[in-house]
Amino acid sequence: MTLLHATCVAIDGAGVLLRGASGTGKSDLALRLIDAGAMLVVDDYCEVAAMNGRLRAQAPVTIAGTLEVRGYGIVEMSAAADATIALVVDLMPAERIPRLPETTTCVIDGVTLPWVCVDATAPSAAARIRLAVRMAAKSRHMVQP
Repeated sequence: MTLLHATCVAIDGAGVLLRGASGTGKSDLALRLIDAGAMLVVDDYCEVAAMNGRLRAQAPVTIAGTLEVRGYGIVEMSAAADATIALVVDLMPAERIPRLPETTTCVIDGVTLPWVCVDATAPSAAARIRLAVRMAAKSRHMVQP
C-alpha cells in the first residue's frame, strides 16, 4: 500500500484521484464534485494499492469519512469504502497547464491511468473532470474486446 497526498472522489463509481500541493484546492474541488453528485472516498491522504492491473484507493482509518472545508473545519460525511481509480487529476495554475498535452496518462504503482491537469480555481474545473471521466470510460470500452 502506498500513501499519497491526494483526495479521491467517485463519480458514478469511477475513482478520481486529485493530486496537488497543499493549498491547490483538492478539498474544495472535491466538495464541488460531491455537491454535483460525486461520493467522497478520502480527503488529504489516500492509500492506494495496485491489484490485477487496477489501482484501488481507500482512506486511512483515522480520516475516513471526513473532509476539510477551509474556513469551516473538518466535517463528517458519507464516504465510499474504496474506489478503483479511473482518472488522475493534477491540480496546478492555468498558466502551467499545456494547451495540447503530449501525454494523457501517468503511472502509479505500475498502473497506467488516464491523466489530466486542471486549475482547481477555474469555474469549469468540475465540468472538465466529469468530461475527462466520461472520456476515460469511453476509451476503456473501445479498447476492450
